[in-house]
Amino acid sequence: METELSKRLGIEHAIFGFTPFPAVAAAISRAGGMGVLGAVRYSDADELARSLDWMEENTGGRPYGLDVVMPAKKVEAADGQKLTEADIEAMIPEGHRAYVRQVLAKHGVPELGPDDVSGWRITGWMEQVARNQLDVAFDYPIRLLANALGSPPADVVARAHEHGILVAALAGSARHAVHHRDAGIDIVVAQGYEAGGHTGEIASMVLVPEVVSAVEGLPVLAAGGIGTGEQVAAGLALGAQGVWLGSLWLTTTEAELPSRVLIDKLLAAGSGDTVRSRALTGKPARQLRTEWTDAWEDPAGPGTLPMPLQGLLVADAVSRIQKYETEPLLGTPVGQIVGQMTSERSVQAVFDDLTRGFEKAVDRINRIAGRS
Repeated sequence: METELSKRLGIEHAIFGFTPFPAVAAAISRAGGMGVLGAVRYSDADELARSLDWMEENTGGRPYGLDVVMPAKKVEAADGQKLTEADIEAMIPEGHRAYVRQVLAKHGVPELGPDDVSGWRITGWMEQVARNQLDVAFDYPIRLLANALGSPPADVVARAHEHGILVAALAGSARHAVHHRDAGIDIVVAQGYEAGGHTGEIASMVLVPEVVSAVEGLPVLAAGGIGTGEQVAAGLALGAQGVWLGSLWLTTTEAELPSRVLIDKLLAAGSGDTVRSRALTGKPARQLRTEWTDAWEDPAGPGTLPMPLQGLLVADAVSRIQKYETEPLLGTPVGQIVGQMTSERSVQAVFDDLTRGFEKAVDRINRIAGRS
């Protein structure tokens, strides 16, 4: 599974694995892919530095990358001054806070204890937090910087290039992809409707060739609905120079999901058990469908808030749901490929399966083409 892009980056397989877990990212790199560590959960720059130190010690010298979240639209004060987290928290209507309390009370979710710290503060959606993360990251030999919400600011792209780092951005349409190209992005990740997390409305089979054509000459990674070697082959056949996989790693043995209940829910879920919902962040993100996502779709509810307000609103609630493993409400971002995630495997075992499936697909096409 080698392409021009994988050769350029010095990786054996053109598989780019996004994950919030350092152990998974390192294992992906050791297996011959490009492990990409998600930075959004690191509100503390020192904590990110410790994780990158760990990556340096555990990737075996293989390349790895970092994924940040820098929204194209920022929440700003009327006078243009920078807003603190407290300033943004103050924008959240009391009616929305009351609705969160109502949903949690309905399901009997206890309060966090006095010594508990909410572990799900997504202040990483705020640009300044992402910039603090990059101040740390640029001190490390990362090979790839990805932004999950469009093109990073021009100064960030320039700074990455000064460090010899390629910049990738996710796109849900050909129009988005062209914008990325014009912004100096090096790699476009064409993320289809099937993908977990923030995603658009166009399916991968349609989106990937549209993006490849729109940004001709720029490397494209296929994302969304890819979890087998055959699907990797399909992405490359559509013109991509690699694949971007995220959901598939959630049920690997190296992952650090917060509860056994959640792992079991993922293993039992079918491809129809996800939904695109604004419940988690304020932007449409594919995730397990739960009574939590249903509550935010209820016409009787107050509706979701824009990013980053929704994420701050529900942060403590998500921490409580996770801590007490409240099964009806417990979920996670995940793509439709969840229907094929039926067992826990090591990252290396996943790579072995991807390689075998890819070889089978290539052999099948060669036979059809009369080449073997």
